This record gives sequence, structure tokens and C-alpha cells, in this order.
Amino acid sequence: MILKTFFLSAMLMGYTACISAQVRLPRLIRDSMILQRDEKVKLWGWASPNERIEIRFNGKSIRTKADGKGNWSTLLPPTKAGGPYTIDIKGTNKISLREILFGDVWLFSGQSNMVHQLNIHDVIYEKDIAEADNPQIRQFWIPTLTNLDGEDADLPTGFWKPAVGEDVRPFSAVAYFFAKKIFDRYKVPVGIINSSVGGVPVEAWISESGLKEFPVLTETIIKNKDTAYVNSFTRRRVPVAPRPEVSVDKGLAGEKKWSDADFVAKGWRNINIPGYWEDQGIKDLNGVVWYHREIDIPASMVGKAARVFLGRAVDTDELYINGKLVGNTTYQYPQRRYRIAADVLKAGKNIFVIRVTNTNGKGGFVPDKPYCIFSGTDTVDLKGTWQYKVGAVFPPFSGGGFVGRINAQAQPAAVYNAMIAPIVNFKVKGFCWYQGEANTGQANLYAKYMEALIVDWRNKWGQGNLPFLFVQLPGFMDYNYLPSESNWAMLRESQLKSLSVENTAMAVAIDLGEWNDVHPDNKKDVGERLALAALKLSYKEDIVYSGPLYESFLIEGDKISIRFSHTGGGLITNDGEMPSSVSIAGADKKFVWAKAKIEGNKLIVWNEQVPEPKFVRYAWADNPVDPNLYNKEGLPASPFRTDFSQPRCTKFSVFHSLGKPRIEI
Repeated sequence: MILKTFFLSAMLMGYTACISAQVRLPRLIRDSMILQRDEKVKLWGWASPNERIEIRFNGKSIRTKADGKGNWSTLLPPTKAGGPYTIDIKGTNKISLREILFGDVWLFSGQSNMVHQLNIHDVIYEKDIAEADNPQIRQFWIPTLTNLDGEDADLPTGFWKPAVGEDVRPFSAVAYFFAKKIFDRYKVPVGIINSSVGGVPVEAWISESGLKEFPVLTETIIKNKDTAYVNSFTRRRVPVAPRPEVSVDKGLAGEKKWSDADFVAKGWRNINIPGYWEDQGIKDLNGVVWYHREIDIPASMVGKAARVFLGRAVDTDELYINGKLVGNTTYQYPQRRYRIAADVLKAGKNIFVIRVTNTNGKGGFVPDKPYCIFSGTDTVDLKGTWQYKVGAVFPPFSGGGFVGRINAQAQPAAVYNAMIAPIVNFKVKGFCWYQGEANTGQANLYAKYMEALIVDWRNKWGQGNLPFLFVQLPGFMDYNYLPSESNWAMLRESQLKSLSVENTAMAVAIDLGEWNDVHPDNKKDVGERLALAALKLSYKEDIVYSGPLYESFLIEGDKISIRFSHTGGGLITNDGEMPSSVSIAGADKKFVWAKAKIEGNKLIVWNEQVPEPKFVRYAWADNPVDPNLYNKEGLPASPFRTDFSQPRCTKFSVFHSLGKPRIEI
């Protein structure tokens, strides 16, 4: 018995050793991947210490050996665009990678506007989704991950998916339209690596070594590596009053719920959808408000699946039709688009009930969004007068109880460690970046952060000055019809300054925003404007790829003339009117709206009430009103101000040439 046990143990030990010795690959190196063409491409992974490994590719055999810690890597020879190829990797085990293509690989990163999938915008891009049949455009989607301790070696999951049929829905909309423009032009495979997270500041995407010039951030990184320090945030209390008890929602408390189909809404008050309830007679309410309305549905819509568009609600909503819960959303940003089963609607009167919960700021329904129910060619409008009743009131609360956990996604280097570090060995053509909303409170610092990000990623990839293409923030929030200060405008200025880094380009998007949505629908123009920049920087095409960028100003008596780079075929206004959204000021910097006209490639600005002008601003607002300055190629001018630094003479110039400005004073 002892002898049998010995042999059994030996067999198990041998089996375990065999398993641990197997060659492993990082998650990114998988079937259907796209590898960078015309470059030596790195393959890497893990095996047992000193294990010999053979790679067979395209009729060639490449041999390598793991080091003493089991790490191995090798290079595939430069390969022209095309495929499919098979790559066989053999150690003590064998791995066959199939359907491999060679083409151009781009890393897409940033905030939620880079995350946003075609699926979220499936109304405006319904035709693009239905017609998607691009097997040579493929995306690798990296899930949201963080690590406060240090850099991860691999990703936990992920697959390469083609832009075909329903598989195109999870594609980043910006990335897809970028890739499609490149593919349609060159007919080479395009690989998308999408590593993006909503609401994350730029500092989280930079490595610890890349943040060495920011001592406050590096100190935070060091603290965050201390588990006891991080955990302490879940145990400490703030010495203030505890949260008041929230009242019970009356709409859920009674025998008959307010969402029931046979509930009669007696004595309810009128309210409009869309609109915020604070603007309709309800003062400063955080709580639950119920909406009720009888909607007449034509017989032609009955027995068919339908869809309801409820714009956007602040913060959460639940939609009931004839007593059935048909859709809900748990936070304010997504557009409400609910599918209704064929058995829900009936001819004639239907009871629609919406329960909206709001915890901060104005509650209700965002204006200037679609509110309707439709099936086939039939549409019923849901805008107008509803009845409402307050179900619960949340008492004012200034904080208290336990301090919450550290928001790992917002910590410096945390997202880099988990979502960028594992992929830096993968050769890419360049980077595309769409971020900044989370940093509008630090607009002055953003240019420094951007430079650190670009330098850091280029150092990590070790491929020289790879093209770095980025999107300038679009217009957002309320229109202001008077000249004003703006954090969003200042951040756009910092983005403009980032062109001082070599081999960078900026897609101006000031005209692509929506006042009431931080996630505007128009992702196609964003992706295609980034692609124009790629055609210039990466593919060396002789094209106009940017809208006009401020270059210099000259004070000439009671007028100021502005010169621009990237004027293409010439300056124009896109509506044929005089240039708008232009303001002017004297030495007191009290800006007033200005008159402006185009003379050649100059903008001439004046106002008779400012006889000694000193400064000009264009589209300087969170959401400027009708900025209309473009070049003839149809690309908008970037917002700018001439007063961001005080010149020592009457002329101040910034000359841009492929992202290499030179400042002359």
C-alpha cells in the first residue's frame, strides 16, 4: 500500500509538472487577431523555465527558449498585409492560432465617448449596422479593470471579433468608422484594440514612471499600494450627522400600486414630458416622482413588437405599460430605448406609468430628445401633458456614515496598470484618444498630462514617435448668449496646446456635440475626422486633415486680424453668414460680441465700442452658439483665445506644422 501511494504521488507530481510546463499565450494573442504589417512582430508568453519553443509561420521555423523564470518571446519577420495565416507554437504542448491577418492595428482609448458602442447608437446607425460585413475589420475589447498595486502581465479575458452582422454591435462607434474609412481606402485589414473606460481622468491612463514629474500623483500611487491604507477608507467615519431615514415610496406601499393597470390617478397634478420637475412647480425635490398617462394606440400597432423612446431621465426610471414593467435604466446618461413585446399593447386606451428617482440636481426628463412609441410605420407621440404625484421625498443630506472606498478607476496609473500594461508588447500603427470630460476641473494641467501620456505610451511601446491622434471636446451644456468664462473652453485650449508634441493631430469636434447629452450621437464624423489625421500622419497623404487652427494675431488700429494654419482651400463660414461666436476686449478683458469678416485667410475682428482692442476669443464657451468658421474642405476651426498669455508686442504667433508649433514673441 505504501509503495502504491508513492507511485501515485509520483504520477500526480509528474502530471502537475507537465501542466505547469505548458506554453501559455497572453489573452491578446488569439485566433482571428490582426498583427501589424511590415514590422517585426513580437510573440510572447510563458512556459516552464528554460523550455524550448518552436514557432512555425508562413513556411518558416523560429526557435526560442524560455528564461529561468519561464518568460519567452520571439519576433516574426515583417509580413505584408493579408492572410489568413496559421501560427503553430510548440513546447511540451502545441497551440495553433488560426485566421490570423496582417494589417494596421490601432489602439483606441479614453472615456465613455470612445467606449460608446454602435449598439447604443443603433437608431442613427441602423443602416450601418445592418450592412456591416467587414471580416477584415476586427476589434479586441478590453473590459474595465484596475490595479493599484502595479502593472499586470495579462488580461483576464478578451476575444477578437469581426465587424460582421450582430458582432459589430459591441464595436466602439468612433473606432469602427475610423477603421472603415481606412479599410475602404487601402483594403488592408484594420485591427482595433479598444481600451476605454467612462469617467476616468487622464492620470489613470499614465504609468507610474510616466508620472514622475508629478510628485503629488506619485505620492498617491505609493499610498495606494498599501492595502491597509486603502482598506481604511471603508472603516473611517466622518463626524457629521448620519443619513436621514428615507420615506417609503407611497406608490409601492399600498395594496394597489400606482403602476397597476387598473389604478386610477385621482387628484394628480399636470406636468410636461420632456422637462425637469423643478422647472414645473416642484421646488428642489430629490425623491421619487410618478408619471401617469392614458395613451391611445391604433389597432394597426397591436400584436406587433414595438419600441419606446423616452429620451433621457434624471436619474433612474422604470416604465410600465398596462401594469407590466417593460424597461428600466439605473443611471442618467443612457438614452431610454425600450423594446415592447407584441402582447403588451392593445387597441385604444393604454396606461403608461413612469417611476423616476432623482437624488441630486434637477429631476425629470431631458428636453430636446425623442419621446414616442412606434411599430413599423406607426408612431405615437409621448410628449405633452402627463399627471404626476410625488411618491417619496429624500431629506437633505450633507454626508456622514462610513467614508466610501477609494474610486480605483480615478487613481493615477490604476487603469494603465490593468488595461494598458498587458498590451504594450503588441505592435500598433498608432493611438487614437478621446477623453477630457473628467478633467475639465483641471483644465490648466491637462496639456502637461497629455504630453506625459503621449511620451509615456511611446516609451512603453518602443516604436518611436508613433502617431497620436486625439479628439477635441465637442460643445456641451447650456448655451450662453453672453461672452463668459468656461472650463470646457480652457480644456479645449489645453488640447490645442498638446499639438506641441511631435507627430500629433487633433480632430476638432466643436460642431458635433449636443447641449443636453455628454454622449452625442454623431460618432461617425468623429471617427472619420480622426481617420483624416491618420491619412496624413501615418499614410503620408497630401490632404487637408484639420480645420483652421489659430496661428497669430495683429492689432491694427481699432481692429484685430487673426491668421490661421490649416486653412486648406480658404476660410469660409458653413452657413454663408458673417463669422459668429467671436468676442473682443480691450485691456480690461471685458469681452463683448464682435463683428467679423473673412479677408483671404485672415479673420478681421472689431467692435466700435472697443476702440483700442487687445484680445479676441472664438467659440469660447462650454457650448458656443453657432460657431461657423470652417475651411472649404468642411472642417471646423478650433476654438481659441488670444489672451492665454500676454504678448510683449503686438504680434503673437503659433505656427503649426504637423503638430510641431513654434512660438514667436
